[in-house]
Amino acid sequence: MNRRDDTDTTKTGSTRETPSLFRLEREGNVAVIILDDPDDKVNKLNREVMDQFASLLQEVQSDNTVRGAVLISGKESSFIAGADLGMIQAASNREELEELSRTGQKLLKKVEESPKPIVAAIHGSCMGGGTELALACRYRVVSDHPDTKIALPEVKLGLLPGTGGTQRLPRLIGIQRALGYMLTGKNMYSRQARKTGFADEMVDRTMIERAGVEAVRRLANSKPERKDRRSLFEKLLESNAPGRAILFSQARKRTARQAHGNYPAPPRIIDSVEYGYKHGKEKGLENESVLFGELASTPESKALVQLFFDMNRSKKNPFKEHATSVSTVAVLGAGLMGSGIADVSIQGGMHVWLKDRTLDDAEKGRSRIEKRLAGDAEKGLLTKVEKESLYSRIHITDSWDPLQRTELVIEAVFEDLELKQKILADVEAHTGSETIFASNTSSLPITDISKEAKRPENVLGMHYFSPVQKMPLLEIVRTEKTSTKALATAYETGIRQGKNVIVVQDGPGFYTTRILAPYMNEMLLLLEEGAAVEDLDGAMKAFGFPVGPVALLDEVGIDVGAHVAGVVGELFRERGAETSAKADELVENDYLGRKNGQGFYLYNGDKGKKSNKEVNTDIYRFFGGEDRKAIDREEIQQRLSMVMVNEAVYTLQEGILQSPTDGDLGAILGLGFPPFTGGPFRWIDRIGSCEFSDRMARWQDKGGARFNPAPLLEEKAKRDEPFHSGRSL
Repeated sequence: MNRRDDTDTTKTGSTRETPSLFRLEREGNVAVIILDDPDDKVNKLNREVMDQFASLLQEVQSDNTVRGAVLISGKESSFIAGADLGMIQAASNREELEELSRTGQKLLKKVEESPKPIVAAIHGSCMGGGTELALACRYRVVSDHPDTKIALPEVKLGLLPGTGGTQRLPRLIGIQRALGYMLTGKNMYSRQARKTGFADEMVDRTMIERAGVEAVRRLANSKPERKDRRSLFEKLLESNAPGRAILFSQARKRTARQAHGNYPAPPRIIDSVEYGYKHGKEKGLENESVLFGELASTPESKALVQLFFDMNRSKKNPFKEHATSVSTVAVLGAGLMGSGIADVSIQGGMHVWLKDRTLDDAEKGRSRIEKRLAGDAEKGLLTKVEKESLYSRIHITDSWDPLQRTELVIEAVFEDLELKQKILADVEAHTGSETIFASNTSSLPITDISKEAKRPENVLGMHYFSPVQKMPLLEIVRTEKTSTKALATAYETGIRQGKNVIVVQDGPGFYTTRILAPYMNEMLLLLEEGAAVEDLDGAMKAFGFPVGPVALLDEVGIDVGAHVAGVVGELFRERGAETSAKADELVENDYLGRKNGQGFYLYNGDKGKKSNKEVNTDIYRFFGGEDRKAIDREEIQQRLSMVMVNEAVYTLQEGILQSPTDGDLGAILGLGFPPFTGGPFRWIDRIGSCEFSDRMARWQDKGGARFNPAPLLEEKAKRDEPFHSGRSL
């Protein structure tokens, strides 16, 4: 597609200066408006973009030689990434936030009501405000490329679509389908966009501008013929007030079950859609602005928006200038974890040598990756060429020889110190002096692993989380001897693997495992006191964790939990804190969790699926018998959350953590700490360090030293001082 600089030469030969964020071209009697922010990798909607776009719209309307316009992006794989969240952070009160919504709505209303058709030609990521802008256009063309994905992800930020999304999307694709996308923020890919009716046309990426231009010419003479793609049942239910009432009621019940009242945005999204159907689109838009201002002012939204910015920062390498380019990675161990690391590495453009004891074992790991790639291709998320290209980057071996050609070796074998030390020695014997060695250990100190290393400056930890392809966090662990070059290279590799990266200092359990240990310990102690498995899991899911602590222990493995307790337990005992030995006892009796079908829950078959979430009551014999007692839900929530958060403060105090922000990211992205809180440190800030310390003190009579506030927390409490600067949350 032809692209020009800021001085535009149209195809009729005239020249003129256009605004810096846009370029304007002509295809005969059709204007092509190209949004291409020169200072950013993606286009975002901000005040300047909206002002300049409004000016261009006016120009299109006043030019009698123009029949309409196509809006397209100048970016390689992005249409519009959404609204600039800096505008929300800059607003000082609810009224300003409401006005921000109204301003955007006014512009989109001009697009929607334009006498000349405006067509959106979408290739790549189309998010939030970009999707709302596309909805206001008269016609939408999407590329059939896997890079094209459309979403209204505002719910993930504690918001609702504030520039007409809650009014236009339901009217375009139906209420039920629209709620499905708005309440989850999930992506709508090209084929789904065509199937639901969001897209009027789907073409090859090279043809979207041409298709958009032709659409403008057709629409200049007639209205688009749009087929209602809803099912007969959807039409019947949505076409009358009683049917819609049932639909909205069911949506509220589902949302309440899933969100447990922790997230105010989902019910407000339902309210906004329902209000628009009851009172009409115009009043619905005004109500949408009011609700947008209300939600953007909540502490939950502020925490989620801040989390968004922090996540973006974690994908920028502060040590990049010291990084070595990695073209080939070796992954040692082709199990679930190793094959997962290999998978995200090939997605990051690297070649991978996947090594195991035998070629058959290595092939099993490669087969897992091939199956995942085939699934993505079936769903249309990869082209056949892309699938084959990715698969060609995986090479299997049972020999050390290929490691000579690798810049980074990632070890993903069992949590055994002697085994990891032996593997490090083998790697150093078969690689060059520049090869970096990373251990994917969840708890063993890297200093211990590298105790006999010849090149300890090349050794660090790269702690991934399972399943690797889905879990966003990478915890890099540096020792006192780890070089900046090794750290920078590992960080850059993690970014290429699609990870949010935090860097922590070495120590037993590092950060994430360290703060998980007291959480799991408290859960076992509650079981010993007579708590029921389902009460513990139910309480913490209601608190905001995606998985309860008992189910999580089954998932990671009771043997792994016992190992972690052994590694970090001494730290707690030195403080006089009570620790449970039940995990060791369970392992001795062959209770390993989901992996062998023997855990706190019952499992069916080889796949280890839960049997209707049924508790394995036989396990209660290790905890005093099947007679369980009711423990107050709030007590469960406070005890489990407080010991975890307090341990996070200890890690900051000891220098394991570099910052409270890293602590918040690590807990949320690695352990599922409730995102709406902002993370352990922002949660303390919201409650107040003094109040948080007082709450812990209330449990000291029952729990003793486990609930002694960390000295750093006590210092903050004395001054009633937050961990993050300011008290915006």
